[in-house]
Amino acid sequence: MQTPAPPTPPDVPAPGSSLGRYQLRRIIGRGSTSTVWLAWDPQTQREVAIKCIDPDVLNDHARGRLHRNLLINEASLADKLQHPHIVAIHDAVVTGDQAYIVMEYVAGGTLEAHVQRPGLLPVERIVELMFKCTRALDYACQLGITHRDIKPANILLTRDGELKLTDFGAALFTANERTQVEGVGSPAYMSPQQVREMPLNHQTDIYSLGVVLYQLLAGELPFQASNKYSLVYQIIHVEPPPPSVHRPGLPPALDAVVARAMQKDIALRYATWAEFTHDLAQAFRNRRLKPREDESGAAEHFRLLRTLAFFNDFSDVELWEVAHFARQERVAAGTLLMKDGEQGDRLYVLVEGELAVCKSGRTLNILTSGECCGEMSVIARRDRKLRANDVQANTDSLLFAIDGERIRRASETCRMRFYEAFLQVLAARLSSANIRLADSWGGGE
Repeated sequence: MQTPAPPTPPDVPAPGSSLGRYQLRRIIGRGSTSTVWLAWDPQTQREVAIKCIDPDVLNDHARGRLHRNLLINEASLADKLQHPHIVAIHDAVVTGDQAYIVMEYVAGGTLEAHVQRPGLLPVERIVELMFKCTRALDYACQLGITHRDIKPANILLTRDGELKLTDFGAALFTANERTQVEGVGSPAYMSPQQVREMPLNHQTDIYSLGVVLYQLLAGELPFQASNKYSLVYQIIHVEPPPPSVHRPGLPPALDAVVARAMQKDIALRYATWAEFTHDLAQAFRNRRLKPREDESGAAEHFRLLRTLAFFNDFSDVELWEVAHFARQERVAAGTLLMKDGEQGDRLYVLVEGELAVCKSGRTLNILTSGECCGEMSVIARRDRKLRANDVQANTDSLLFAIDGERIRRASETCRMRFYEAFLQVLAARLSSANIRLADSWGGGE
Protein backbone atom coordinates (compact mmCIF):
# COMPACT_ATOMS: atom_id res chain seq x y z
CA MET A 1 0.00 0.00 0.00
CA GLN A 2 1.43 3.37 -1.01
CA THR A 3 1.77 6.13 1.56
CA PRO A 4 -0.35 9.07 0.41
CA ALA A 5 1.47 12.33 -0.36
CA PRO A 6 1.07 15.04 2.27
CA PRO A 7 -1.86 17.34 1.53
CA THR A 8 -1.11 20.43 -0.50
CA PRO A 9 -1.85 23.64 1.42
CA PRO A 10 -4.72 25.74 0.07
CA ASP A 11 -3.84 28.06 -2.82
CA VAL A 12 -0.56 26.23 -3.53
CA PRO A 13 -0.20 25.45 -7.28
CA ALA A 14 -0.81 21.89 -8.43
CA PRO A 15 1.54 19.73 -10.55
CA GLY A 16 1.08 20.51 -14.23
CA SER A 17 0.27 24.16 -13.60
CA SER A 18 2.59 27.10 -14.20
CA LEU A 19 4.28 29.65 -12.00
CA GLY A 20 5.29 32.57 -14.17
CA ARG A 21 7.04 31.01 -17.14
CA TYR A 22 7.94 27.86 -15.18
CA GLN A 23 6.08 24.56 -15.65
CA LEU A 24 5.64 22.82 -12.28
CA ARG A 25 6.35 19.08 -12.33
CA ARG A 26 6.35 17.74 -8.79
CA ILE A 27 7.00 18.67 -5.18
CA ILE A 28 10.52 17.70 -4.07
CA GLY A 29 10.53 19.24 -0.61
CA ARG A 30 8.26 20.82 1.95
CA GLY A 31 9.02 22.73 5.11
CA SER A 32 7.00 24.55 7.70
CA THR A 33 6.89 27.74 5.62
CA SER A 34 7.64 26.79 2.03
CA THR A 35 7.26 24.22 -0.74
CA VAL A 36 10.04 23.31 -3.18
CA TRP A 37 9.06 22.31 -6.69
CA LEU A 38 10.91 20.63 -9.50
CA ALA A 39 10.00 22.71 -12.56
CA TRP A 40 10.90 23.16 -16.20
CA ASP A 41 12.12 26.44 -17.63
CA PRO A 42 11.14 26.47 -21.34
CA GLN A 43 13.22 29.58 -21.97
CA THR A 44 16.54 27.99 -20.93
CA GLN A 45 15.45 24.37 -21.57
CA ARG A 46 16.54 23.13 -18.16
CA GLU A 47 15.13 21.77 -14.92
CA VAL A 48 15.07 24.17 -11.98
CA ALA A 49 14.06 24.09 -8.34
CA ILE A 50 11.55 26.69 -7.14
CA LYS A 51 11.12 27.49 -3.46
CA CYS A 52 7.67 29.03 -2.88
CA ILE A 53 6.65 30.63 0.39
CA ASP A 54 3.29 29.17 1.42
CA PRO A 55 0.27 31.51 1.11
CA ASP A 56 -0.69 31.23 4.79
CA VAL A 57 2.79 32.50 5.71
CA LEU A 58 2.56 35.41 3.28
CA ASN A 59 -0.87 36.33 4.64
CA ASP A 60 0.54 36.61 8.17
CA HIS A 61 1.92 40.16 8.49
CA ALA A 62 5.02 39.43 10.62
CA ARG A 63 5.93 36.06 9.11
CA GLY A 64 5.21 37.25 5.59
CA ARG A 65 7.49 40.24 5.98
CA LEU A 66 10.29 38.05 7.38
CA HIS A 67 10.16 35.47 4.61
CA ARG A 68 9.84 38.04 1.84
CA ASN A 69 12.99 39.66 3.24
CA LEU A 70 14.75 36.30 3.27
CA LEU A 71 14.02 35.79 -0.41
CA ILE A 72 15.03 39.34 -1.30
CA ASN A 73 18.25 38.90 0.67
CA GLU A 74 19.12 35.65 -1.10
CA ALA A 75 18.25 37.01 -4.54
CA SER A 76 20.39 40.12 -3.95
CA LEU A 77 23.47 37.90 -3.61
CA ALA A 78 22.85 35.90 -6.80
CA ASP A 79 25.29 37.83 -8.99
CA LYS A 80 27.98 37.79 -6.30
CA LEU A 81 27.89 34.10 -5.34
CA GLN A 82 29.15 32.29 -8.42
CA HIS A 83 31.10 29.25 -7.24
CA PRO A 84 31.09 25.55 -8.21
CA HIS A 85 30.03 24.60 -4.68
CA ILE A 86 27.24 27.17 -4.25
CA VAL A 87 23.76 26.69 -5.74
CA ALA A 88 23.13 29.20 -8.52
CA ILE A 89 20.14 31.56 -8.26
CA HIS A 90 18.36 32.16 -11.58
CA ASP A 91 15.31 34.27 -10.75
CA ALA A 92 13.15 35.61 -7.91
CA VAL A 93 9.63 37.06 -7.67
CA VAL A 94 8.39 38.84 -4.55
CA THR A 95 4.96 40.49 -4.69
CA GLY A 96 2.05 40.98 -2.30
CA ASP A 97 0.60 37.51 -2.91
CA GLN A 98 3.59 35.59 -4.30
CA ALA A 99 7.16 34.99 -3.16
CA TYR A 100 9.40 32.43 -4.81
CA ILE A 101 13.00 31.95 -5.85
CA VAL A 102 14.24 29.90 -8.81
CA MET A 103 17.46 27.95 -8.29
CA GLU A 104 19.76 25.44 -9.89
CA TYR A 105 18.25 21.96 -9.47
CA VAL A 106 20.49 19.63 -7.43
CA ALA A 107 19.22 16.07 -7.64
CA GLY A 108 21.20 14.11 -5.05
CA GLY A 109 19.51 15.10 -1.78
CA THR A 110 21.05 16.74 1.28
CA LEU A 111 23.54 15.75 3.97
CA GLU A 112 20.58 15.16 6.31
CA ALA A 113 20.56 11.60 4.93
CA HIS A 114 24.04 11.03 6.39
CA VAL A 115 23.90 12.37 9.95
CA GLN A 116 22.59 9.20 11.61
CA ARG A 117 23.36 5.50 11.46
CA PRO A 118 23.17 3.55 9.20
CA GLY A 119 23.61 6.41 6.72
CA LEU A 120 27.00 7.67 7.96
CA LEU A 121 29.57 8.30 5.25
CA PRO A 122 33.15 6.99 5.19
CA VAL A 123 35.46 9.31 7.09
CA GLU A 124 37.53 10.20 4.02
CA ARG A 125 34.35 11.22 2.17
CA ILE A 126 33.27 13.43 5.08
CA VAL A 127 36.63 15.21 5.11
CA GLU A 128 36.44 15.73 1.34
CA LEU A 129 32.95 17.27 1.57
CA MET A 130 33.88 19.53 4.48
CA PHE A 131 36.97 20.69 2.58
CA LYS A 132 34.72 21.77 -0.28
CA CYS A 133 32.42 23.56 2.16
CA THR A 134 35.33 25.52 3.60
CA ARG A 135 36.39 26.62 0.12
CA ALA A 136 32.89 27.78 -0.79
CA LEU A 137 32.43 29.63 2.50
CA ASP A 138 35.87 31.21 2.25
CA TYR A 139 34.88 32.45 -1.21
CA ALA A 140 31.71 33.99 0.28
CA CYS A 141 33.72 35.43 3.16
CA GLN A 142 36.09 37.18 0.72
CA LEU A 143 32.99 38.91 -0.66
CA GLY A 144 31.96 40.01 2.82
CA ILE A 145 29.18 37.39 3.13
CA THR A 146 28.44 35.32 6.24
CA HIS A 147 25.89 32.53 5.69
CA ARG A 148 24.51 32.24 9.29
CA ASP A 149 22.46 29.09 8.67
CA ILE A 150 24.96 26.31 7.96
CA LYS A 151 23.33 22.92 8.59
CA PRO A 152 23.06 19.54 6.77
CA ALA A 153 19.74 20.50 5.14
CA ASN A 154 21.48 23.40 3.38
CA ILE A 155 24.29 21.25 1.98
CA LEU A 156 23.14 19.49 -1.19
CA LEU A 157 24.71 16.68 -3.23
CA THR A 158 24.57 16.26 -6.98
CA ARG A 159 23.98 12.89 -8.64
CA ASP A 160 27.75 12.72 -9.18
CA GLY A 161 28.42 13.30 -5.49
CA GLU A 162 29.55 16.92 -5.79
CA LEU A 163 28.55 19.40 -3.10
CA LYS A 164 26.46 22.58 -3.33
CA LEU A 165 25.70 25.05 -0.53
CA THR A 166 22.29 26.69 -0.58
CA ASP A 167 19.95 29.04 1.32
CA PHE A 168 21.85 32.29 1.75
CA GLY A 169 18.61 34.03 2.74
CA ALA A 170 19.85 34.63 6.28
CA ALA A 171 23.27 35.87 5.13
CA LEU A 172 24.95 38.99 6.42
CA PHE A 173 26.52 41.10 3.68
CA THR A 174 28.90 43.64 5.15
CA ALA A 175 28.84 45.81 2.01
CA ASN A 176 25.04 46.03 2.05
CA GLU A 177 23.61 49.13 3.70
CA ARG A 178 20.04 47.91 4.05
CA THR A 179 18.74 46.31 7.25
CA GLN A 180 19.82 42.70 7.61
CA VAL A 181 17.37 39.86 8.19
CA GLU A 182 17.34 38.99 11.89
CA GLY A 183 15.89 36.25 14.09
CA VAL A 184 16.75 33.34 11.78
CA GLY A 185 18.96 30.28 12.01
CA SER A 186 18.85 26.72 13.30
CA PRO A 187 19.56 26.60 17.08
CA ALA A 188 21.41 23.24 17.10
CA TYR A 189 24.05 24.66 14.72
CA MET A 190 24.30 28.20 16.11
CA SER A 191 27.51 29.49 17.65
CA PRO A 192 27.55 30.81 21.24
CA GLN A 193 27.75 34.32 19.76
CA GLN A 194 24.70 33.73 17.57
CA VAL A 195 22.46 32.35 20.34
CA ARG A 196 23.46 35.33 22.51
CA GLU A 197 22.59 37.70 19.62
CA MET A 198 26.07 39.20 19.56
CA PRO A 199 27.63 40.83 16.46
CA LEU A 200 28.69 38.10 14.02
CA ASN A 201 31.37 37.50 11.43
CA HIS A 202 32.55 34.48 9.43
CA GLN A 203 33.64 32.70 12.63
CA THR A 204 29.99 31.91 13.39
CA ASP A 205 29.91 29.91 10.13
CA ILE A 206 33.15 28.18 11.13
CA TYR A 207 31.48 27.07 14.37
CA SER A 208 28.35 25.89 12.54
CA LEU A 209 30.36 23.87 10.03
CA GLY A 210 32.22 22.38 12.99
CA VAL A 211 28.87 21.15 14.33
CA VAL A 212 28.01 19.66 10.92
CA LEU A 213 31.41 17.92 10.81
CA TYR A 214 30.82 16.60 14.34
CA GLN A 215 27.41 15.22 13.39
CA LEU A 216 28.64 13.60 10.18
CA LEU A 217 31.49 11.90 12.03
CA ALA A 218 29.65 10.90 15.20
CA GLY A 219 26.09 10.31 14.01
CA GLU A 220 25.01 12.55 16.91
CA LEU A 221 24.67 16.26 17.52
CA PRO A 222 27.22 17.55 20.04
CA PHE A 223 24.46 18.73 22.39
CA GLN A 224 21.30 16.79 23.27
CA ALA A 225 18.53 18.82 24.86
CA SER A 226 14.81 18.44 25.49
CA ASN A 227 14.10 22.15 24.99
CA LYS A 228 15.59 25.26 23.48
CA TYR A 229 16.67 26.76 26.80
CA SER A 230 18.70 23.68 27.72
CA LEU A 231 20.25 23.65 24.26
CA VAL A 232 21.28 27.30 24.46
CA TYR A 233 22.80 26.74 27.93
CA GLN A 234 24.88 23.84 26.63
CA ILE A 235 26.06 25.77 23.55
CA ILE A 236 27.29 28.59 25.81
CA HIS A 237 28.66 26.63 28.77
CA VAL A 238 29.17 22.89 28.09
CA GLU A 239 32.08 21.20 26.29
CA PRO A 240 30.83 18.32 24.12
CA PRO A 241 32.60 14.94 24.07
CA PRO A 242 34.84 14.41 21.03
CA PRO A 243 33.24 12.66 18.03
CA SER A 244 35.43 9.59 18.62
CA VAL A 245 33.44 8.85 21.79
CA HIS A 246 30.50 8.05 19.51
CA ARG A 247 32.58 6.54 16.69
CA PRO A 248 35.66 4.78 18.09
CA GLY A 249 38.65 4.69 15.80
CA LEU A 250 38.36 8.20 14.43
CA PRO A 251 41.79 9.79 13.92
CA PRO A 252 42.71 12.11 16.83
CA ALA A 253 43.48 14.81 14.25
CA LEU A 254 39.78 15.02 13.35
CA ASP A 255 38.76 15.31 17.01
CA ALA A 256 41.20 18.23 17.19
CA VAL A 257 39.79 19.90 14.05
CA VAL A 258 36.25 19.68 15.41
CA ALA A 259 37.30 20.98 18.83
CA ARG A 260 39.01 24.02 17.37
CA ALA A 261 36.16 24.82 14.97
CA MET A 262 33.69 24.62 17.89
CA GLN A 263 35.66 26.66 20.41
CA LYS A 264 33.26 28.87 22.35
CA ASP A 265 35.84 31.68 22.56
CA ILE A 266 36.35 33.12 19.07
CA ALA A 267 39.98 33.90 20.00
CA LEU A 268 40.58 30.14 20.22
CA ARG A 269 38.43 29.19 17.22
CA TYR A 270 39.85 29.07 13.68
CA ALA A 271 40.44 32.70 12.77
CA THR A 272 40.23 32.10 9.02
CA TRP A 273 38.77 29.59 6.61
CA ALA A 274 42.30 29.02 5.31
CA GLU A 275 43.32 27.63 8.72
CA PHE A 276 40.30 25.31 8.79
CA THR A 277 40.99 24.21 5.21
CA HIS A 278 44.67 23.55 5.99
CA ASP A 279 43.85 21.22 8.87
CA LEU A 280 41.31 19.32 6.75
CA ALA A 281 43.92 18.98 3.99
CA GLN A 282 46.33 17.63 6.58
CA ALA A 283 43.70 15.05 7.50
CA PHE A 284 43.74 13.90 3.86
CA ARG A 285 47.45 13.22 4.25
CA ASN A 286 46.87 10.88 7.16
CA ARG A 287 47.55 7.35 5.92
CA ARG A 288 44.25 6.19 7.34
CA LEU A 289 42.37 8.75 5.26
CA LYS A 290 42.90 7.98 1.58
CA PRO A 291 40.89 10.20 -0.78
CA ARG A 292 38.44 8.65 -3.23
CA GLU A 293 40.12 7.45 -6.42
CA ASP A 294 37.95 9.68 -8.61
CA GLU A 295 38.86 12.71 -6.47
CA SER A 296 42.58 11.95 -7.01
CA GLY A 297 43.60 13.83 -3.90
CA ALA A 298 42.10 17.10 -5.14
CA ALA A 299 42.22 18.61 -1.65
CA GLU A 300 45.94 17.91 -1.32
CA HIS A 301 46.50 19.07 -4.90
CA PHE A 302 44.75 22.36 -4.12
CA ARG A 303 46.97 22.96 -1.09
CA LEU A 304 50.17 22.31 -3.08
CA LEU A 305 49.06 24.29 -6.13
CA ARG A 306 48.37 27.30 -3.95
CA THR A 307 52.04 27.36 -2.87
CA LEU A 308 53.35 27.63 -6.46
CA ALA A 309 54.17 30.98 -8.05
CA PHE A 310 52.78 29.86 -11.43
CA PHE A 311 49.26 29.78 -9.92
CA ASN A 312 49.49 33.03 -7.91
CA ASP A 313 46.79 34.80 -9.97
CA PHE A 314 44.35 31.87 -10.05
CA SER A 315 41.25 32.35 -7.90
CA ASP A 316 40.22 29.57 -5.50
CA VAL A 317 37.45 28.59 -7.90
CA GLU A 318 39.86 28.33 -10.84
CA LEU A 319 42.49 26.54 -8.77
CA TRP A 320 39.98 24.01 -7.46
CA GLU A 321 39.14 23.21 -11.08
CA VAL A 322 42.84 22.67 -11.84
CA ALA A 323 43.20 20.47 -8.77
CA HIS A 324 40.78 17.98 -10.31
CA PHE A 325 42.70 17.45 -13.56
CA ALA A 326 46.34 18.04 -12.55
CA ARG A 327 48.33 14.87 -11.80
CA GLN A 328 51.25 14.55 -9.42
CA GLU A 329 54.32 12.76 -10.78
CA ARG A 330 57.57 11.88 -9.03
CA VAL A 331 60.60 11.45 -11.26
CA ALA A 332 64.11 10.28 -10.47
CA ALA A 333 67.25 12.30 -11.14
CA GLY A 334 68.30 11.85 -14.76
CA THR A 335 64.75 11.35 -16.11
CA LEU A 336 64.25 12.93 -19.54
CA LEU A 337 60.84 14.63 -19.42
CA MET A 338 60.95 16.19 -22.88
CA LYS A 339 63.07 15.51 -25.96
CA ASP A 340 63.92 18.14 -28.54
CA GLY A 341 61.91 17.65 -31.74
CA GLU A 342 59.46 15.11 -30.34
CA GLN A 343 55.72 15.72 -30.23
CA GLY A 344 54.21 16.67 -26.90
CA ASP A 345 51.18 18.37 -25.40
CA ARG A 346 51.79 18.43 -21.68
CA LEU A 347 52.64 21.20 -19.22
CA TYR A 348 54.80 20.49 -16.19
CA VAL A 349 54.87 22.70 -13.10
CA LEU A 350 57.67 21.90 -10.69
CA VAL A 351 56.81 21.46 -7.00
CA GLU A 352 60.12 20.15 -5.62
CA GLY A 353 63.52 19.53 -7.18
CA GLU A 354 65.44 20.96 -10.14
CA LEU A 355 65.06 20.62 -13.91
CA ALA A 356 67.57 21.51 -16.63
CA VAL A 357 66.43 22.93 -19.99
CA CYS A 358 69.01 22.04 -22.65
CA LYS A 359 69.59 22.53 -26.38
CA SER A 360 72.19 20.50 -28.27
CA GLY A 361 73.84 19.55 -24.99
CA ARG A 362 74.04 23.14 -23.73
CA THR A 363 72.13 24.13 -20.57
CA LEU A 364 69.87 27.09 -21.27
CA ASN A 365 68.01 27.35 -17.99
CA ILE A 366 67.55 25.75 -14.57
CA LEU A 367 63.97 25.46 -13.30
CA THR A 368 63.06 25.35 -9.61
CA SER A 369 59.83 25.20 -7.55
CA GLY A 370 56.90 27.09 -9.07
CA GLU A 371 58.38 27.26 -12.59
CA CYS A 372 57.00 25.45 -15.63
CA CYS A 373 58.05 23.83 -18.88
CA GLY A 374 56.10 22.65 -21.91
CA GLU A 375 53.93 25.72 -22.23
CA MET A 376 54.93 26.33 -25.87
CA SER A 377 53.59 22.96 -27.01
CA VAL A 378 50.27 23.71 -25.27
CA ILE A 379 50.02 27.11 -26.96
CA ALA A 380 51.13 25.86 -30.40
CA ARG A 381 48.77 24.92 -33.22
CA ARG A 382 47.44 21.37 -33.05
CA ASP A 383 49.63 20.17 -35.93
CA ARG A 384 52.88 21.73 -34.67
CA LYS A 385 53.26 20.51 -31.07
CA LEU A 386 56.99 19.75 -31.25
CA ARG A 387 59.25 20.13 -28.23
CA ALA A 388 61.89 22.82 -28.72
CA ASN A 389 64.33 21.64 -26.03
CA ASP A 390 65.37 18.73 -23.86
CA VAL A 391 64.17 18.90 -20.26
CA GLN A 392 65.84 16.60 -17.74
CA ALA A 393 65.52 16.20 -13.98
CA ASN A 394 68.78 17.16 -12.21
CA THR A 395 67.42 15.82 -8.91
CA ASP A 396 64.59 13.62 -7.70
CA SER A 397 61.61 15.87 -8.38
CA LEU A 398 57.88 16.27 -7.75
CA LEU A 399 55.81 17.83 -10.54
CA PHE A 400 52.27 18.55 -11.58
CA ALA A 401 51.59 17.20 -15.08
CA ILE A 402 48.70 18.84 -16.94
CA ASP A 403 47.60 17.68 -20.38
CA GLY A 404 47.10 20.50 -22.88
CA GLU A 405 43.72 19.12 -23.90
CA ARG A 406 42.48 19.43 -20.29
CA ILE A 407 43.48 23.09 -20.31
CA ARG A 408 41.66 23.68 -23.61
CA ARG A 409 38.51 21.99 -22.21
CA ALA A 410 38.62 23.91 -18.91
CA SER A 411 36.16 26.69 -18.11
CA GLU A 412 36.78 29.93 -19.98
CA THR A 413 38.07 31.80 -16.92
CA CYS A 414 40.39 28.95 -15.93
CA ARG A 415 41.71 28.59 -19.50
CA MET A 416 42.35 32.33 -19.78
CA ARG A 417 44.21 32.25 -16.46
CA PHE A 418 46.58 29.62 -17.88
CA TYR A 419 47.23 31.74 -20.98
CA GLU A 420 47.88 34.81 -18.82
CA ALA A 421 50.38 32.79 -16.79
CA PHE A 422 52.03 31.57 -20.00
CA LEU A 423 52.42 35.18 -21.19
CA GLN A 424 54.08 36.14 -17.90
CA VAL A 425 56.47 33.18 -18.20
CA LEU A 426 57.35 34.03 -21.81
CA ALA A 427 57.83 37.73 -20.99
CA ALA A 428 60.15 36.86 -18.10
CA ARG A 429 62.18 34.47 -20.26
CA LEU A 430 62.44 36.99 -23.10
CA SER A 431 63.66 39.63 -20.68
CA SER A 432 66.22 37.22 -19.24
CA ALA A 433 67.41 36.29 -22.75
CA ASN A 434 67.81 39.97 -23.66
CA ILE A 435 69.89 40.57 -20.56
CA ARG A 436 72.13 37.59 -21.35
CA LEU A 437 72.49 38.77 -24.95
CA ALA A 438 73.39 42.28 -23.84
CA ASP A 439 75.97 40.87 -21.40
CA SER A 440 77.52 38.76 -24.13
CA TRP A 441 77.79 41.77 -26.43
CA GLY A 442 79.29 43.80 -23.65
CA GLY A 443 81.84 41.08 -22.97
CA GLY A 444 82.80 41.05 -26.65
CA GLU A 445 83.65 44.75 -26.61
